[in-house]
Amino acid sequence: MQPAGAPDPHAPPPSAPGAGEASKRDVVAVAGLTRHAPLLGISLKLASTLVFSVMVVALKVTAETVPVGEIVFARNFFGMWPVLIMVALRGELMQAFRTRNVMGHLGRSLVGVTAMVFSFTAFALLPLPDATAIGFATPLLVVVLAWAVLGEVVRVYRWSAVIVGFLGIVIILSPHLGRGDFTGAEALGAVCAAMSALFAAMAMIFVRKLCESERTSTIVTWFSGSATVLALLTIPAGWIWPSQAWILPDGTTGLLLVLVGLSGGVGQILLTQSYRYADASTIAPFDYLNMLWAILFGWFLFAEVPVAEVVIGALVVIAAGIFVIYREHRLGLDRTRNRRASTPSKA
Repeated sequence: MQPAGAPDPHAPPPSAPGAGEASKRDVVAVAGLTRHAPLLGISLKLASTLVFSVMVVALKVTAETVPVGEIVFARNFFGMWPVLIMVALRGELMQAFRTRNVMGHLGRSLVGVTAMVFSFTAFALLPLPDATAIGFATPLLVVVLAWAVLGEVVRVYRWSAVIVGFLGIVIILSPHLGRGDFTGAEALGAVCAAMSALFAAMAMIFVRKLCESERTSTIVTWFSGSATVLALLTIPAGWIWPSQAWILPDGTTGLLLVLVGLSGGVGQILLTQSYRYADASTIAPFDYLNMLWAILFGWFLFAEVPVAEVVIGALVVIAAGIFVIYREHRLGLDRTRNRRASTPSKA
C-alpha cells in the first residue's frame, strides 16, 4: 500500500513528456490491471525466482561449450517472444513500440546487455552461491547512484545500510581475491560479478527515468528487441554455429539455449505480474530467495558447497538490503513500476 501523502508512482510529473491525455489514459490502464492481492503477488514472485534459477543452471551448463555473447543473444531472442505474447494479450502490442525516448531505451539496453555479459561470465566461472551473493550488491548500488545521478536525498540510515552491505560484499569476495591471485578464473569471475551488479544498478537508474514518461510494456519490449540486436555485436568474439553445437550430435546445446531464453522470458512475466498484486516493499525482499535456490542447485547439480565467508557475507548483504527496502517503504519511495520494467542482470 502506498503511504499517505506519497506521490503516485504511476503518474508522470507535469514536466514529463506525455503528461497530457495520452498519459492519463496510460495511468488509468495501469490502474485497471492491478489489484491488492499480496499472497498472489508473493506466489508469483517466488515462482519467478525459481524460473530464473532454472535459467541460470541452463546457462552455466551451456557456458561450458558456448561463448557468453551467444548465450546473451539466446536469452534475449528466445525470451522476447513470451514478453511480446504477454504485451499482445494485454492489447498493448502496437503501443509498446511507440516511444519519444529512443536514446533512453538504447542506453538502458546497452548497460543491461553489459550487465548480462558480466553476470553470465560470473556464473560460468564461480559457484552459483558466490555469483548470486555478489549480485545482491545491486540494490545497494542503486541507492548510491540514485543519490549521485538523480539527486535523491539519502540520509544516515540508508547510508549506514549501504556501508554495512558493502562490507558484506568484501567478505564474499575475500575467498576469491584475498589470496593475491588476481589472474585466476575465480578472481575474474568475482570481478565480473561485481561489475554486473554495478551495470545492473545503472540499468535501474535508466528505468527510473524511463518510467517518468514510458509505459511498462514499452520499456520491456524495447529492451528485449534492442538487447537482441546488441548481442549480435559479440559475433566477432566467436560463436558456435548451429551446425557445430546446436544440432549435432543430439541437439542438447540448442535446447539449453532455448531454455535459457524461454525461462528468462517467463521469469520476467512472473516478476512483472507479481508487482501488479503487491507493492514493492512486500515483494522485493523475496529476491533473496535466489540465494537458497543457488545453494540447492549448486549442491545437487554441481557439487558446490559455499564456504563460510560467502554465507556470512550474504547474510550481511541480505540484512542491509532488507533494511534499505524498509526505509524506502517508510519514505514512500515506491519502486513498484520501476521493478516491473526492470530486467535483472542475470535475466
